[in-house]
Amino acid sequence: MLEKLKAIEERLTEVERQLSDPAVYADRERLTALSREQKELTPVVSCYRAYAQAVQTAEDAAAMLSDPELRELAQEELTSAAQHCGIGNLVIDDDAKTVYLADPEMSLDVGSVGKGYAVEMVCQAAEARGLTSALISVGGNLRAIGTKPDGSAWVGGVENPWDSSEVYTTASSTVAAVKMSDLSLVTSGDYQRYYVVDGVRYHHLIDPATLQPAAYFDSVSVLAPDSGVADCLTTGLFCMPLEEGQALVESLDGVEALWCTPDGDIISSSGWSDHEKK
Repeated sequence: MLEKLKAIEERLTEVERQLSDPAVYADRERLTALSREQKELTPVVSCYRAYAQAVQTAEDAAAMLSDPELRELAQEELTSAAQHCGIGNLVIDDDAKTVYLADPEMSLDVGSVGKGYAVEMVCQAAEARGLTSALISVGGNLRAIGTKPDGSAWVGGVENPWDSSEVYTTASSTVAAVKMSDLSLVTSGDYQRYYVVDGVRYHHLIDPATLQPAAYFDSVSVLAPDSGVADCLTTGLFCMPLEEGQALVESLDGVEALWCTPDGDIISSSGWSDHEKK
């Protein structure tokens, strides 16, 4: 067991080292060069691109940016930067295993997928070394390997976004509990990383339609076999209207979601209840 745990630690350290240098994503020449050397870059960016395309809204970008209600002091800078946000300019050469940014003004941030991808790689490495039973938790990302030693399913909780705590404990309030076997449970929300100015909460999940923090939900949770996919989807779904998000989830095999709205409603996808702990 200690050998398997050491393998988990080594794999996580290696993935973190390759994905956490911000200079890599800010310089397109360096990004392309390092993607040849660091094998984690191309698959994680490929995962990001695939699901970013899936959640990309169809509205015209110019119309989005002309909204007169946008009041952020740095709106001019945001508008200028938004002209260089286009998934079409992210070029991946699968054969050469390289990543290239076609727009010289672009930079890349894999924050919406990096942690989930790292968790998935760690679990795959552990399984390859014979680990058959574990529940791994990495800051909002849960990944179950197999079942508990007694054969029962692992159980993951979705924290109550309206009654959250800084540290998750057994006493924390939850809105749902789900059974997990070889599944990932990932949540994105506005209730831990934020600040308040003039009564308005500003958080880190930005709606590309407004260039402001998304206001559709307080949290979105996703159940999926792959932790990287679940991580991508929670971010995308958080920044989409409910109807669009529901349609996306229903189109994906093996994926379920739970939305918590600012009005206090809890809405789930069609198959979520199949996983709920009764």
